[in-house]
Amino acid sequence: MDLSPLRHAEGRLVTKTYRRKLDIGNGRVDLSHGAGGRAMAQLIADIFHAALDNDWLRQGNDQSIFEAPKGRMAMTTDAFVVSPLFFPGGDIGSLAVHGAVNDIAMSGARPLYLSASFIIEEGFPLSDLARIAESMGAASRAAGVPVITGDTKVVERGKADGVFITTTGVGAVPDGLDLSGDKARPGDVLLVSGSIGDHGVAVMSKRENLEFDCEILSDSTALHGLVADMVAAAGAALRLMRDPTRGGLAATLNEIAQQSRVGFRIEEAAIPVKPEVAAACELLGLDPLNVANEGKLIAVVAPEAAPALLEAMRAHPLGRDAAIIGAAVEDERRFVQMTSSFGGARIVDWLAGEQLPRIC
Repeated sequence: MDLSPLRHAEGRLVTKTYRRKLDIGNGRVDLSHGAGGRAMAQLIADIFHAALDNDWLRQGNDQSIFEAPKGRMAMTTDAFVVSPLFFPGGDIGSLAVHGAVNDIAMSGARPLYLSASFIIEEGFPLSDLARIAESMGAASRAAGVPVITGDTKVVERGKADGVFITTTGVGAVPDGLDLSGDKARPGDVLLVSGSIGDHGVAVMSKRENLEFDCEILSDSTALHGLVADMVAAAGAALRLMRDPTRGGLAATLNEIAQQSRVGFRIEEAAIPVKPEVAAACELLGLDPLNVANEGKLIAVVAPEAAPALLEAMRAHPLGRDAAIIGAAVEDERRFVQMTSSFGGARIVDWLAGEQLPRIC
């Protein structure tokens, strides 16, 4: 079922006079809302269409047809199962938009369109569903990347955990740009766009009912504006970009090291971590390097372009705390090694298990 108002077979919109308005304040999702009938059309019209309204959805088709620019396209898909659904600085709705937009942007592409698929548990409050949809709509409008098609399913009580969202994004890649995880070379410089660990600690603090003197907010945001400035500054000297989400900076660097067949040496003192995030990680027994981020990126660039890239990042609001944190090195073992603030050294390895489940 598309995210559009109900239509007659001949394509004429059904007026809203045939039914009572949804009781969003007190109502709950039931199985009829996923059955493909009038109740489902009402849910889609009153919640999803109201929040995500645009010309494509208004056409009322089971798909959307759009103009695509010439050249290469980028596509991604991601599922979001975060718990709790609402956390300081965001919620599953805005997170689902930002996650897909950022995955497209890491290729250097300009994000164009999104789709969204909702799996909702029977009994889920309509007020929470409306809040999530409104947050998703606000995030997509702020990013300039509309949700142009989607789907809704309802499963029995106990068969899900509130709501799960899957988003798919498509974008256009500029000519002459070829960013990939296998492009890092020894001597290349490693940069991060800002402080790490904010998102994971914000979610965990809400989940565990922890309070700190200074509220820790998720960094969830769309990064494609920052990426456009970075591409303009570094051009072909830019090797790759990644957003260090699940597994954090540590997992992302290890993944790139394997793809590019290099090692990385990073400096602990150069990695930006907010004092309150560092304190929370110490309390929770977490390493900030392993904690998820949803509004930060790392970049690998040829050394001659590193100063210009750092300047461009710091000139953007989302990169004002950007820093050079290390470099790629020759290493047949493909290790990520970190020099500590005390002058020692250690291997930064992958996580052996799941440190922070349901974080995005």
